[in-house]
Amino acid sequence: MNNKIKKSLIIALVGSLLLTGCTKTMVDDNKKAILNDQTGQNLTSNIICLPEEESLLELYKNNESHMTVDLNNLKSCSDMKIYEKKSYDGLWVQLFVRPLAWLIIKVGKMVKNYGLSVMIIGLLIRIILLPFSAKTAKQSQKMKEIQPKLQRIEKKYAGKDDQESLMKKSQETMMLYKEANVNPMSSCLVSFIQLPLFLAFLEAINRVPAIFENNLWVFQLGTTPMYGIKTGNYWYILLIVLIVLFTALTFMFSMGSMASGNQDQVKQQKYMMLFMIVFIGIASVQLPAAIGLYWIVTNAFGVGQSYYIRLKSNKNNESKSKTKKVDIKDFVRKNKREEEVKDLEFTEKKGKKSNRKGE
Repeated sequence: MNNKIKKSLIIALVGSLLLTGCTKTMVDDNKKAILNDQTGQNLTSNIICLPEEESLLELYKNNESHMTVDLNNLKSCSDMKIYEKKSYDGLWVQLFVRPLAWLIIKVGKMVKNYGLSVMIIGLLIRIILLPFSAKTAKQSQKMKEIQPKLQRIEKKYAGKDDQESLMKKSQETMMLYKEANVNPMSSCLVSFIQLPLFLAFLEAINRVPAIFENNLWVFQLGTTPMYGIKTGNYWYILLIVLIVLFTALTFMFSMGSMASGNQDQVKQQKYMMLFMIVFIGIASVQLPAAIGLYWIVTNAFGVGQSYYIRLKSNKNNESKSKTKKVDIKDFVRKNKREEEVKDLEFTEKKGKKSNRKGE
């Protein structure tokens, strides 16, 4: 793929992100978010189907003046179609958000629970993106393997700021990447591919009110951990812990793909990782349980995938090192044999010469 194609692809993906619709929170005349008193969840003003619970439907009808969609143009979530002309909401919603929402509802009807549906489809998306994410994980592992060599290059040119030294440093780094078959930019390109699907899926969850009406185990899918804990359901603490745990593990496994030989950059990346973990941990307190469960399952899948690739890479490295040792032994044995043959030939020649002199 040449640079022009790469640039065009990146511009197209960025453009799609900028043109995306987004979930809009319903606010009152004082610009305060309107809440569902039963779950503590902010109501969405641009839902794509009608709630199925009478109490929630009544709440939406009472606040219809604060909505950005006409409730008369919407069907019940269970009757929602994959394409609806009356409720057209832009190309992004029609191509990505609505089909994913329709799929969540259909799978939810099959498994009798929207929470399970969200997790199943989340995993299916990860499986579809497996070739891209596996490539990123492999690149991450390769970057970790060449870290000692990168650090040696950094030490070699430490304190040298002249143009010639910087150029040589850059050339040696690029040569190392080429030898190790590493592309530092590949993870960025993969992120651009994954991000629109991730955003579309989250938006689909937020804009289908029926999802938040279900329960899964001890969790009400529309309830936020903060509200759940306030009402005495301390199982929501487990939800926050698992979100933080799998977020941290995901970042730890991906650190290799962002790392460089520069220790200052490594420190910055660690601080950024810590900040993101804390930020997501705080944000998870206000996330509906449905999104929290999706986050846990998909990140757990990613961690398992990264661990498997790392394990496989370590085994390959061990087998390669054993092969090298065997090759060295064979080389030594071969050389010894050659030396023995040469000594024997030399002895025979010497014997022949002495015999000729004796004659």
